[in-house]
Amino acid sequence: MTSFDRRDLGLLLLRLGAGGVLAAHGTQKLFGWFGGGGIEGTGAFMESVGYSPGKASATAAGLAETGGGTLLALGLATPGAGAAAAGAMAGAAAVHTPNGFFNASGGYEYAATLGLAAAGLAIAGPGRLSLDHALHHVVDRGWMVPVALAGTAAVTSLVVGARIKRMRKEKEGEQDPLFEE
Repeated sequence: MTSFDRRDLGLLLLRLGAGGVLAAHGTQKLFGWFGGGGIEGTGAFMESVGYSPGKASATAAGLAETGGGTLLALGLATPGAGAAAAGAMAGAAAVHTPNGFFNASGGYEYAATLGLAAAGLAIAGPGRLSLDHALHHVVDRGWMVPVALAGTAAVTSLVVGARIKRMRKEKEGEQDPLFEE
């Protein structure tokens, strides 16, 4: 039997905390649990903040949060799980950035914290108290970390970039109230 140390216990606690919160938020989006909007409500919200199509965006975010969070909590496929969750949080942070840093004023603090925790776990690994360790790291190889993070960064950049472009077009398309009929 492999012994574990305080680093392993710390990683377990971080995985359970961040992963559990991410998974709970994802189920709000996917199933409407915990007071969430489900796909319909979240899809409408996603459209309102520039992520289109809304239902597809809600599904992608919900799956990244639910799946990534659950896998992080279990310590399974940690590089991919952490990268997926970090990407979802980068998309959320983009929505909240205009409100500044602090969550109390609608800022990106919360999304950034969860995203950084997820990315940190992808890089650090799950520790020995994990399914990855029990399965001899078959889905947690060193090469998977940069591949997962780079792939997620590329996709997230495209999605957030498209959102920014869409928001600019909508803003430019607004008529000046002085010239409306």
